[in-house]
Amino acid sequence: MATTGPRMALAALAALGATAVFTAPAHAAPYGGDHYVHGIYVSPEAHIASDGTIHLFGEYHCTTPSPSGAVQIKATIEQEDVRLSIGGGDARCDGAVHAWSAHGTLRLTPTVHAGEALARAELQEIRFGGGLLPRSIDTVAQDAHPVRVIDHR
Repeated sequence: MATTGPRMALAALAALGATAVFTAPAHAAPYGGDHYVHGIYVSPEAHIASDGTIHLFGEYHCTTPSPSGAVQIKATIEQEDVRLSIGGGDARCDGAVHAWSAHGTLRLTPTVHAGEALARAELQEIRFGGGLLPRSIDTVAQDAHPVRVIDHR
């Protein structure tokens, strides 16, 4: 099996990165490493729009993921026996604080209503192994707490 130039470069970069991670002192940063610091916050309110979509929003910050990965936002709302997961899109990992929002339809979950619910937001690092399917998906930051759902219908 022949090894292509980009694969060889990626393998060398991965080996160099592993060497740096495993030789760094354990006390280098307060969150376990000085290269990957992530955080996410979900707002205490969620909104149901007049068109029947639910909106969650908040803020996040993250630093550059691994060279073979990407960071995405996943948002979930749970109310009584209903759980609705909605994507929040790709995260921009430059160390700065950014706003995020996610929305999903209540067409298949019409019982979500105004009142208290549990909202969860996660930053997920997705690493690819050379193909279209991810090699691994790791939650690198999360926030979950009760929120107030406001219905604007």
